[in-house]
Amino acid sequence: MIGNPTRTLLVIEDSDEDFEALCRVMKKQAVVNPIFRCTDGDEALDFLYHNGSYKDRQKSPRPSIILLDLNLPGTDGREILEQIKQDEDLQHIPVVVFTTSSNPKDIEICYRYCVASYMLKPIDINRLVETIQSFITYWLDIVILPDGVSK
Repeated sequence: MIGNPTRTLLVIEDSDEDFEALCRVMKKQAVVNPIFRCTDGDEALDFLYHNGSYKDRQKSPRPSIILLDLNLPGTDGREILEQIKQDEDLQHIPVVVFTTSSNPKDIEICYRYCVASYMLKPIDINRLVETIQSFITYWLDIVILPDGVSK
């Protein structure tokens, strides 16, 4: 088993295929972290700020780590990252960008907002699985995350 059942992962990803690949690899590696998914930027902000259908903090806990796609419908990942890192209650949460964008401007903007890591989504399924496995091993098994501030 990998991970910690008290440390939640928020995946902000609009691609069902990419999310399913992540879930398959996590199941295969017996990851115990609770996983929450938002499919667009506006839903992610509702989750993070406990608005709308996410008012119940037991059902939408503060994430310990965020896996963020940049290219999202509605509010995009760049805007979400900017908002998270400018919010005193959220800025301590590590954000790992997982995107198809290799645009140097995107990479620079993300690191300017103190993203914890910037990972490219490979098109090849085998490389995608390897990348997801590396994320799981590093972020959910090796790294020690801070205890989340419950608000």
